[in-house]
Amino acid sequence: MPMPSAPRREPRRTTGLLSDMTDFSDLTLDELRIALAPDIAASAIFDGWTETALVAAAEMAGADVDVAKLAFPGAKPMDMIAAWIASVDQAMAEEWPAERLATLKIRERIRTLVAFRLEAVAHIDEAVRRALAVMAQPQNAARALKLGWHSADVMWRLSGDTATDYNHYTKRAILAGIYSATLAVFVNDDSEGKADTHAFLERRIDGVMKFEKVKAQFLGKDRELPSLTRFLGRLRYPAR
Repeated sequence: MPMPSAPRREPRRTTGLLSDMTDFSDLTLDELRIALAPDIAASAIFDGWTETALVAAAEMAGADVDVAKLAFPGAKPMDMIAAWIASVDQAMAEEWPAERLATLKIRERIRTLVAFRLEAVAHIDEAVRRALAVMAQPQNAARALKLGWHSADVMWRLSGDTATDYNHYTKRAILAGIYSATLAVFVNDDSEGKADTHAFLERRIDGVMKFEKVKAQFLGKDRELPSLTRFLGRLRYPAR
C-alpha cells in the first residue's frame, strides 16, 4: 500500500516583510518578488523551487497568480531562491540595524546576524536543502557565489565595517564561506534546537577572530619587514 503524502502545511512567513500585506495590487514586480519569496520557500518544502511552489505561494498570499508568474518569468529556481535570500537580507537589516548592533562587540555582531538568518529558516530545512542543491549545479555556481558574497557584504556593513583595502574582500570571502558551511551543517542537524549547528558556528567564528588577531599582529610589523620590491630588485640586479 502506498504511503499517504504529507499534508501541506500553512506557509510559515519568515521575514515579516511585505508578505504580511494582503493587497498586492500596488506593489512593483521587484516588491512582489520579495513579498512572495518567504511563502515560495515554505511551498518549496513540498514542491521544490518550481512553478507549482510559486502558484501555491501566490494563492496562499492572495496575490494574482498571473502577476506572480510575471514577477518570476519562467519560474526559474535561481530567481526564486535569489528573491528569498534578498528577503532574508532585508529582514535581517530591519531587525538588526547598524545602530542596534553597535552596542555589541564585533564577534557578537557577526554571530547575531548569522544566528538571525538560521532562525529565519529554522522550520523549512527541506527548502534550504533543495535550494543548496540548486545553487550547487554548475550552471548556477557563479550566481550562487555572488548571492553569498552579497549577503556577507550586508552583514559586514551592518556590523560597521568600512574597510576599502584587501580586507574588504577577505572579510566577505571568509564570512561567505562560514555561512555556507554552517548551512551545510544546518540541513543535516537533528540536534535539539539545532545546537550542533550553533556550536559549529561558534567554532568557526572563534577561528576567524584568532586569524584576524594574528593577521593584525603580523601587519603591524610591516615596517620591520624587508621591502618585497627591493628584494626582487636585488634578485634581478645583484650588487657587484
